[in-house]
Amino acid sequence: MHILYYYWDEFNGEDCMDAMRRLGHEVDILRLDLKTFELTDEVEARFREALTREEVGKKYYDIVYSFDYFPCISDACQKYGTPYVSWVFDCPHYTLDSHTINNPVNRVFVFDKELFRLMRNKGVETINYSPLGVNVKRLSRFCKELDEENGGRIFYRHDVTFLGNLYDNEYNFYDQVTCLPPELKEYIDDVIGLQEKIYGRDLFTDDKYITPEHVKKLREYINFERTGNYELDYDGIILDMLRHKVTVNERRHILEKMGERFDTFLYTTPDAKHIEGVKNMGTADYSTKMPLIFRQSKINLNITLRSILSGVPLRVIDILAAGGFLITTYQKEIDEYFEDGADLVIARTPEEMIEKTAYYLEHEDERKAIAANGQKKVFEKFAYTKLLPGILEG
Repeated sequence: MHILYYYWDEFNGEDCMDAMRRLGHEVDILRLDLKTFELTDEVEARFREALTREEVGKKYYDIVYSFDYFPCISDACQKYGTPYVSWVFDCPHYTLDSHTINNPVNRVFVFDKELFRLMRNKGVETINYSPLGVNVKRLSRFCKELDEENGGRIFYRHDVTFLGNLYDNEYNFYDQVTCLPPELKEYIDDVIGLQEKIYGRDLFTDDKYITPEHVKKLREYINFERTGNYELDYDGIILDMLRHKVTVNERRHILEKMGERFDTFLYTTPDAKHIEGVKNMGTADYSTKMPLIFRQSKINLNITLRSILSGVPLRVIDILAAGGFLITTYQKEIDEYFEDGADLVIARTPEEMIEKTAYYLEHEDERKAIAANGQKKVFEKFAYTKLLPGILEG
């Protein structure tokens, strides 16, 4: 297969292209300066040149591929009759609400079964499901080389590590809404606090907690720019704002408890608000530094972004693929794909995450055995070379 790959410098692009080539595909890279998601004359001209080429009487490219979904690429592929394959790793990902999502050339894959179900229920036939993947060849080689060094690179031997965004910046949209009536804000804050303590159940889609009337009132104080190019679910966006706020609170509160009891390290943006007892080490490169951190930390934490309703976050797969020991908040699909206590450790409450961290810091042999099983499971089930055939070939 001859693939035209739109590369926007996404962190996992090189890994994916490497796997495509090892599967025998020919991959050409396309770079675009996208100032809008709409199909401009300039972008269309680039695709017209690429997609109307022929080779021995057939189309030059079999498909166009991208991580995440770009409406302008879909429209260009629709115009020039070329399948467009998109694998979405962001959640939420609002370009999925574009009117272009129903273009027949699309094959769009999301990693969250609940999101897949919701979109299919809306009548979106182009949406499909696949978990996310990793480059097993690169990580196998990395782990082998590190082990051969006999622990030569020991810079990241932390007791407890969390690598991720705290969202206590411009992405904390809920706290930017300062005009909510006190009674409404107090009620919403109570639900946010309750949701923080509950895993595996989304209170924001439960009418017992957030009713349509609550959302209607929130809409009176939260305004959105309307372009007409998307069939956006504005009520859903508001609920995602609340889920983000849960994540802001949850990650901070868990890390505060970790910092009180354990030697805890945080890899996140340098401008994140300080957490007492937690050392902020800044950001980490995906391909080089992250695997070292995950493999050498005694315990890695995953605190799932609450807008991921059921899926396995990429962070879970990344940690396990590097041979790291993982304690993660409960997600339905994590429980489906992995065995708790054998491949990783699942916490079903914030308190349980603290308790299990204390336990596994004292039980090194169990940690190492679980980490080895988790890596084996990911290598078997989540390798790009295992997942891509179903994604690319339809």
